[in-house]
Amino acid sequence: MNSHWRLLLDFGIIAILLFGVALFRAPRTARAGNLAAALALAGALIAVLLVNPLRDPAVVILALLAGGAAGVVVAMRTKMIQMPAMIAFQHGMGGIAAFLTSLVELNRAGATLPVTGQVAGLLGITVGAATFSGSLIASGKLAGVLRQTPVLLPRHAVIQTTLLVAILALGALVLQAAAPALLYGSLALILVAVALGVVFALRIGGADMPVLISFLNATAGLAAAFCGIIIQNRLLIACGATVAASGSILTYAMCRAMNRSLRLVLMPAPQPPAASPAAPAPPAVAEALPPPAAEKPAEPSAEEAGQPPLERALAALRAAQSIIIIPGYGMALAQAQFELAHLTEKLRAMGRQLRFAIHPIAGRMPGHMHVLLAEAEIDADLLFDLPDINADFEKTDLALVVGACDVVNPAAVEVEGTPISGMPILEARAAKQVVVCNLDANPGYSGVANSLYTNAKTILVLGDAKAALEQLREGLGASSTPS
Repeated sequence: MNSHWRLLLDFGIIAILLFGVALFRAPRTARAGNLAAALALAGALIAVLLVNPLRDPAVVILALLAGGAAGVVVAMRTKMIQMPAMIAFQHGMGGIAAFLTSLVELNRAGATLPVTGQVAGLLGITVGAATFSGSLIASGKLAGVLRQTPVLLPRHAVIQTTLLVAILALGALVLQAAAPALLYGSLALILVAVALGVVFALRIGGADMPVLISFLNATAGLAAAFCGIIIQNRLLIACGATVAASGSILTYAMCRAMNRSLRLVLMPAPQPPAASPAAPAPPAVAEALPPPAAEKPAEPSAEEAGQPPLERALAALRAAQSIIIIPGYGMALAQAQFELAHLTEKLRAMGRQLRFAIHPIAGRMPGHMHVLLAEAEIDADLLFDLPDINADFEKTDLALVVGACDVVNPAAVEVEGTPISGMPILEARAAKQVVVCNLDANPGYSGVANSLYTNAKTILVLGDAKAALEQLREGLGASSTPS
């Protein structure tokens, strides 16, 4: 194919991809954006086949069929609640594809590659291998296979720094090596990078998973771009760079939404020194929080004595004219979004002003809560992000919390030194009354006790969120007429 036509074809595919990415900005156009991005990738595959005639078509066709079939099966079996773990796993697969391709090309071409190609190959191996292992750790945490709390190894920062220095040293040696030392050095580089990815991801806990997912998205794109440089493919460079840029922007946005420093999220904090026998131990975070006895729900007023929480919640719903619903990850675990949609319809039929408040980290990945609510066909016009709705809580009759904890925890702004300190929260506590439909009154993923549960105006309806919402909807009964 003529080089000018190839350039035009590449630009056309990149334009379609960027158009698809632009459509992701709104829930109503996101599906069309996904189809446009898929079309761009299909076009890229065709372009590669046109430019590079296949030496062994049977192998390529079998690989495409096997990979495509596996993808379809996994996608069909993956539930929406498992989507964050699935996305993390896919980032890992992108990383392994990048470092394997870079490994093969670096050892095939060797010294014939320009310096830029050799450096890109080494970076593709390193970033791809670290993304692969880090993504698998993230996927395991999100799936509940691994412990979701941060894991700090003894002298964690020293281990991480040592691995980085080893990568730099191995990279310098590989640049000077010839076969077979080049292969052995590349394999050693992969092992060290994999270890770095594991050590890096273990440090990050469940509360910071949205940042980690966004960051791994960026590194997977970066690895693909480096891979594109070594194989001299414009499309792969452009697509990888686009993913890296969008992932970086999303990572920044997540850190800003959480009021967190990316450095503090991604790099291990220094271990506090052990207290000597003569000196008192530093106060623990838990000591700054309400004592365990205060975690019990507040006692109802005299007129509410003997009335079960569900009946109190029903009375609050009937009396409220304006309601803000706050969904959380517990809603997703209970698969309660569909029942929440039914309750929403009931309340709107009663003439209630109803909106949803979405915290940036309400799910386990950016945008996860929007997708869950869209799955239940909840009107996207009812969804409002934290900056757009937080000031309205104090004018709202009722805040209905469904499976959320950390994102409404006043400790984030009232207590220093906790894993969520400084993180903006949805100000449910400012509403005139609060109904919480959570499984229990235990702390969320951060491990920080939630003082909202002990607030005098909070009604705790504990138990399965799906069953609680169903009981509330049925309990409203004849109250569906506007009041």
